[in-house]
Amino acid sequence: MSPGLEQPFSLSVPHADLELLRTKLEIVRFPDELEGAGWDHGAPLADIKRLVSHWKEKFDWRKVEAEINKLPMFIRDIEVEGFGTLNIHYVHLKSEVVNAIPLLLVHGWPGHFLEEKKLFPLLTSSSSEHPSFHVVALSLPGFGFSEAAHKPGFAGRQYAEVLNKLMLSLGYEEYAYHGTDWGHTLGVHAVHHYGHKHIKAWHSNFPFYRAPTLSTYPRLYLEYLTLPYLNKPAYAGLVQTAKWRMKAVGYYTEQATQPQTIGYSLADSPVGLLAWIYEKLVSWTDGYPWTDDEVIEWVSIYWFSRAGPTAAGRIYYEMTGGNTHDSFQGAERTTVPLGLSYFPEDLVQLPRSWMRMIGDVVFESQHDKGGHFPGFEQPEKLAGDLRKMFAKGGPAHGVVPGKNGFDQ
Repeated sequence: MSPGLEQPFSLSVPHADLELLRTKLEIVRFPDELEGAGWDHGAPLADIKRLVSHWKEKFDWRKVEAEINKLPMFIRDIEVEGFGTLNIHYVHLKSEVVNAIPLLLVHGWPGHFLEEKKLFPLLTSSSSEHPSFHVVALSLPGFGFSEAAHKPGFAGRQYAEVLNKLMLSLGYEEYAYHGTDWGHTLGVHAVHHYGHKHIKAWHSNFPFYRAPTLSTYPRLYLEYLTLPYLNKPAYAGLVQTAKWRMKAVGYYTEQATQPQTIGYSLADSPVGLLAWIYEKLVSWTDGYPWTDDEVIEWVSIYWFSRAGPTAAGRIYYEMTGGNTHDSFQGAERTTVPLGLSYFPEDLVQLPRSWMRMIGDVVFESQHDKGGHFPGFEQPEKLAGDLRKMFAKGGPAHGVVPGKNGFDQ
């Protein structure tokens, strides 16, 4: 394939891969479980047994595959400085509105390009009441059906280069950005490198950043010390965040330090992969009523991924230098307009003032329901925030020249 040439993409998992999966599900050896452990030790045995049975006996991959193939999917080679060419997979949904705003949606882990699929029809719809968007949702390198990097060192700058070059290749010299999970962190890097010239405004539903220090942001640091006394809601958020970090970040430490070790289990055992991801789908959402089909489809994207499920987890290692520094290293504050959506059961609840260390916050929205995957849990609310931010009279209206989201 010629470098940079867009090609239509259709998902077609080989029959032999389906047969291998079935064999592995048939011969699974489940672990034991302590009486009354529930969720305290991780994914409950009864849940995993039920899901394995559903995967094996009822789940119809070919039906799911056919539905996925209804999306306009493409692949394209993108040259990354120092890493050669990577073949990148993406969905490109164009609005009927001529002046629709080009919007790049970027997922994280354990998400994938379909995490935001419920947003697709909402964002591309046309109305005189709200802006419309041309939506691009890619599989990050190493995720889904994109090629993975083949050597170490693929981190913030390289991801940002892929994201920007993809949008430029589609003819979007200027565009907006939305990120969730790692998509938020990569947004910080992308805006640092390509803000103003290409990224005109961006939005995140995972407001997260490093803590202020006395030397970098003395006012915010002193404010941080007084939170227990002067801002009890913000302090409660930090307490909630601390509890999560104490109890539930084993996955992060493992993938940020020895991703290859856990990778053997994830690549070889569909049941191990299922448990690894299912635990997050349940515990990171706000009581979302997952169906068995939804869970298995989500996990199947990882199982049938181009590079295999091990590749995706390496983002933790590469972005943190093996857990030796935070994931924002190399990116500085910008003045690109930033919008933030807060959901009450997200993993991290930080003081809103800290987000001013990232950029020029022009829009904030607090919701009463939702967790870490709002594009899947609360798509109407998340789409509503993006519409408000870029709407007529909104703080980011008209930031993309000639693309205001409306016919006129």
